Amino acid sequence: MSSKTWTEEELKKASESLEGKAPEEAIKWVAANFDVKDFSLACSFGPEDVALVHMLTGIKPDARVFYLDTDLLFKESHDVKEKLIKKYGIKPERYGAKTTLDEMAKEHGAELWKREPDKCCDIRKMIPLATALSTLKAWITGIRRDQAPTRANAPVVSWDAKFKLVKINPLVRWTSDDVWNYIRKNDIPYNVLHDKNYPSIGCEPCTKQVMPGEDPRSGRWAGFQKTECGLHK
Repeated sequence: MSSKTWTEEELKKASESLEGKAPEEAIKWVAANFDVKDFSLACSFGPEDVALVHMLTGIKPDARVFYLDTDLLFKESHDVKEKLIKKYGIKPERYGAKTTLDEMAKEHGAELWKREPDKCCDIRKMIPLATALSTLKAWITGIRRDQAPTRANAPVVSWDAKFKLVKINPLVRWTSDDVWNYIRKNDIPYNVLHDKNYPSIGCEPCTKQVMPGEDPRSGRWAGFQKTECGLHK
C-alpha cells in the first residue's frame, strides 16, 4: 500500500465518518490508509498516550511511536517508557534538541525556561517535533477536546497545516474519566506521578502539582500565561 495524497475535503468526510465511533476505529482508519512507515504516534507517556499505545499495538503491532526528549523529563516519565517497551514491544524513536542544556545555557543564560519558556519549548520541543514529523505523512496524538479551549473544536481527522501532514486525534471525544477507566480496565502502565497530583506532566522544571479543584493544566508553566508548548496550536 502506498499512502495517497489526501484533500482537505476527503479528510473532512473521513473525520465525520469517525465522529462518535470508538477511538480504535480512527486507528484502524490510519492503518488502512497509510503505510506503517508513514505514520506514528506522538507519545509523551501521559495517560492519553499510554492508552493509545495499548490500542495501537493491538491493531498494528509494528506501528511507529516517537517521543520528544527535552533532557528535562521526569525520571518517572522514562520509567513508564521502559514499562511500555517491555509490555507492548514498542521501539520508541527519540527526538531531542540539537543543543545540550549546557550549550543552551551558554547561549541564552541559565534556566531559560524560567525567563522565556516559549523559546525553551521551541528549542527543545518544537524543532525536534518538526524533524520527527518531516519523516511522516500522518501522526496520531492524544489530545482531547475538554483539555483546553484551544482544543475544543479538534476534529478526529484533519490536515495539519502547520506541519503539512494528516493529523489523527482518536480520543477527542473522551473525558479524563474515560481515559483512566480504560487504563485501569486494561492494566496499562502509567506515570506514577499522576497518583501524586500531577495530572499533566511535561518537563520537570515547568511542571508543578495541581491541587483538587484546580485546572488540570495549571501546573504547567505556572506563573506564565502559557498552557500549550505549541505542538497542537
